[in-house]
Amino acid sequence: MQENKSPVRKRADEIKPYRCKNLIVVLENPMDIKNIGTVIRNVNALGVEKTYIVDSRKSLPDDWEEMRERKSLSKTSVSAIKWSFVKRFDSTEECLKHLENNRFTSVVTSPHVKGKRNEVLHEADYTMPRLAVWFGNESRGISDEAVASSEFCVSIPMFGMIESLNLGTTTGIVLYEITKQRREYQEKYKRANRGPSVK
Repeated sequence: MQENKSPVRKRADEIKPYRCKNLIVVLENPMDIKNIGTVIRNVNALGVEKTYIVDSRKSLPDDWEEMRERKSLSKTSVSAIKWSFVKRFDSTEECLKHLENNRFTSVVTSPHVKGKRNEVLHEADYTMPRLAVWFGNESRGISDEAVASSEFCVSIPMFGMIESLNLGTTTGIVLYEITKQRREYQEKYKRANRGPSVK
């Protein structure tokens, strides 16, 4: 049976165990279509399950199939949009409500101290059962509404005169740490459920 599978199907089967279940990236009102494509590429490459986009300007189509056909998204995501689940929301409030109804914990990212609890990226724990990671607008950053509904605020340590990174770079760094932790946790959990090995 394996011999009859297409290269794409074989690749999908190979990567399936490494996907991070119940992990969602939320982009809050991104302005640049190129940034959206870059983030979707990062999401797909690092094994994140879904991308949600808060799109108050309604610049993206509601329908995922229609979104996949957008040349601007297909090109900048290097076709990752074709293999990634993307859902849009009209407002931050609507997205938060959807996540809360589905029992997701939200964390936000910001180069500045913003939350009730603030964590440096590599010092926080991201192994909660259902996690949504929020990234703010390129110029305004994350909204107060998203911060208020989050468990904590994550920052990347900065050691230069410039105190922030662009959206594509930020998502790549943050998601690398989060997916690494969640894959390790999933593997440990899987091993624990297998029970003792027979010798």
